[in-house]
Amino acid sequence: MRNDMETPEQKIRRVIREEVAIAPYDPAWAESFRCERDHLQACLPGDLIGRIEHFGSTAVPRLAAKPIVDILVEVTDLQATRVRIAPLLEAQGYEYFWRPTHGDDGPPYYAWFIKRDQRTGTRTHHIHMVEGHFKEHWDRLLFRDYLIDHPQVAGEYAALKIRLASASPRDRVAYSRGKTEFIVGVTEQAKRYYGRA
Repeated sequence: MRNDMETPEQKIRRVIREEVAIAPYDPAWAESFRCERDHLQACLPGDLIGRIEHFGSTAVPRLAAKPIVDILVEVTDLQATRVRIAPLLEAQGYEYFWRPTHGDDGPPYYAWFIKRDQRTGTRTHHIHMVEGHFKEHWDRLLFRDYLIDHPQVAGEYAALKIRLASASPRDRVAYSRGKTEFIVGVTEQAKRYYGRA
């Protein structure tokens, strides 16, 4: 449960211990993305935001996933995002993190938000805000597209996620680290496949 008095460190400790649960693919995830995209476009400063993409497992038809819609938002200025966007979304109940791209700390950082169901408190969306030159983040779209075009690889990814969630149901860090090698390998295949290598 959220506590407005918690420190950033306490907030991080709380969210990384939340349950990792994999659900069968739900076609409603695509509509959930569209609704959230429209909301963000309506409420955020137009001079700061660019493209908004659905990525991650919920963007891949027929792929089992954590039932949390991942959204990648291009921003023109991350410092301005911290000043102008973060308070706006926090006022709407989103949880905000200034998150490292690699590991536990150190630059480059980006803005990350958790949106929750107001009744149940469960996560519904993860919103990642990065500048256009954050190549590693935008490469996730290649990973998404490759899984869409290669259902067998998507099936391998689903099996891996189910194993990891079963092994670490309350350790989101371990779950994420366990996927890293697979994601990096498939992303490299995707770059070659789509001529981006």
